[in-house]
Amino acid sequence: MPLHRLRCHAGLTPHAADPVSEKPVATADTPASSSEASSPKRQRKGPLSFLSGSLTSFGFGWLALQLAQRIVGYYAEHPPNYEVRFAQSIAVFMKTLIVGMSFLATFTFAFVGLGLFLTFVRSLLPGWSEAEQSP
Repeated sequence: MPLHRLRCHAGLTPHAADPVSEKPVATADTPASSSEASSPKRQRKGPLSFLSGSLTSFGFGWLALQLAQRIVGYYAEHPPNYEVRFAQSIAVFMKTLIVGMSFLATFTFAFVGLGLFLTFVRSLLPGWSEAEQSP
């Protein structure tokens, strides 16, 4: 397949003979298509969605914390011990990386869970729906 046809199919350059690459563009002079104007607005998330997301994220955070504690326990019982300094340095680096990533996952899930829980509480307060609709 010639290079210009590949670019056309990848959407990089328009091709006059390819009807797929020709997309109508709405400008200030031409109105948007009627299907876009008549499409219903997307539903806003409700308090129940925030609460379920918060509980899910806290659950994953708890699992990540359990994993992090087991990793720390494993490395406490089996410290890396190599006679070559370079190998010892790499082993300590890998241990630090693995332990750090496990606690980072714990923090991330807990922080997202806390944010969703605060959003859940905020969504229960009066005037929340009006505040969401204003820019």
